[in-house]
Amino acid sequence: MQKIISVAAIFFFICIVLVILRTKLTSLIFSPRQLSTINSQPTIVDHQPSIIASDLKIPWEIVFLPDSSMLVTERPGTLLRIDTEKQVIQEIEGVRHIGEGGLLGMTIHPNFTRNGWLYLYSTTTSASGGLVNIIERYTFKNNKLTERKTIFAGIAGSSNHDGGRIAFGPDGYLYITTGDAENPNSAQDTQSLNGKILRIRDDGTIPTDNPFKNAVYSFGHRNPQGIAWDKDGRLWETEHGPSGLQSGYDEVNLIEKGKNYGWPVLRGDEKQIGMVSPIIQSGSTDTWAPAGMVILNNDIYFTGLRGQTLYKAQISRDGQDRPLLKLKKYLQKEYGRLRAIRLGPDGALHISTSNTDGRGEPQENDDKIVQIPLEILR
Repeated sequence: MQKIISVAAIFFFICIVLVILRTKLTSLIFSPRQLSTINSQPTIVDHQPSIIASDLKIPWEIVFLPDSSMLVTERPGTLLRIDTEKQVIQEIEGVRHIGEGGLLGMTIHPNFTRNGWLYLYSTTTSASGGLVNIIERYTFKNNKLTERKTIFAGIAGSSNHDGGRIAFGPDGYLYITTGDAENPNSAQDTQSLNGKILRIRDDGTIPTDNPFKNAVYSFGHRNPQGIAWDKDGRLWETEHGPSGLQSGYDEVNLIEKGKNYGWPVLRGDEKQIGMVSPIIQSGSTDTWAPAGMVILNNDIYFTGLRGQTLYKAQISRDGQDRPLLKLKKYLQKEYGRLRAIRLGPDGALHISTSNTDGRGEPQENDDKIVQIPLEILR
């Protein structure tokens, strides 16, 4: 009798264990997956691209905070924080999302851990009712934006060609790309802020060594979308070429203070005294529509909107010490239009898609942020 009781007890215990295991497995298999999430320390699996955030609305810029969480601007006017969940930090008041305008570039101060300063570039409405682009500085603390201050204004806005990338350079100054706002001649006017790369202090004032005694650092640009510095401290830039029947001629430029990069006079490899031709350009039969840009060691990576490609250009030199770029292509049409690009704390590139901007073909759960291990970009 005792043996029968013991066997029954063991059988009952096994049944209980099986029920528990079944419940756990069911929870793992059938619980809904949280979209728009990212691990604070993402793991690279099998050296393959992976989707780490989804269901975004035209993400324009990505910035990593010191704690490895991610801030993302959405062009309609929303600032997001993404770590183990997607959080709306703030709807930025006054943003005008029209065409290519809206909430665009973002960067944090080099001393962010001390001062908490975060900078945003956005399109808004001027006092006269027109469109303008401005730079605002905020204090970001405890997941909130406070102390909002416009530190720089006067950049003409438009539904197209608003530039919008901002980044601090090795010299500690803030660099800003501005488009010609559909007024090509403004790019050649050094007293205009449009069609330029601008350079200001962290409070919006003008450095004394700027070449034209205003914010202009370089000129003759159509719609610059990416800036980054190489290991030698040189500034590089990506720029959109002409649209319409003359499309193509997208550019990667090596930027020097005070130089004229030719728009709207030059196309492609054309040359003229007093103007600088691009280091590499797409030609008349290919359109990259280049956007974000990062430089790692001797490699330039930049994204393509219309090109729907991640481009890699290795910097080399010819006998005259002029940089040369040899272009490689990755992820062609795998994720659609590609815009922001940023190196993450995990050592991988993080790229945003831009398929919901009215010019793409949205895929399921677009827009997304994709993690790209460097190992697959050899």
